[in-house]
Amino acid sequence: MNKKVKIIVISIVFIGLLGFVAYNYVMHGGERNLSSETTDFAVTSKAIASEFATDIDASNKKYLEKAITISGTVTAATATEITIDSTIICTLKTPNTSVKKKQSITVKGRVVGYDDLMGELRLDQCFLINNN
Repeated sequence: MNKKVKIIVISIVFIGLLGFVAYNYVMHGGERNLSSETTDFAVTSKAIASEFATDIDASNKKYLEKAITISGTVTAATATEITIDSTIICTLKTPNTSVKKKQSITVKGRVVGYDDLMGELRLDQCFLINNN
């Protein structure tokens, strides 16, 4: 092989490796073990929804990427996602089919963002703390 071909092959391998590392960092680097973390805030769904509706920037600074517990009433539920009081969307870490509509629950999760157009707060890595 001549020198140009070697440089091109090494460059392609390097770029591929860099892409693989970046993909793994983005897809799996932010995952934490929330069950062992202390809760930064314990709030009701109505209180936190009101905070975000009033001042998104201040609420993002306060809650974004934090582990919180939220209490409220289930308005929709699937095996992988729970909606609390029509404003909080919790993506479950592991599927759970025991949650039913109109059930009072407390979940723990990580705040990942607020959609001001839809008025919805999103959490991921959620799990049930209490369901009545």
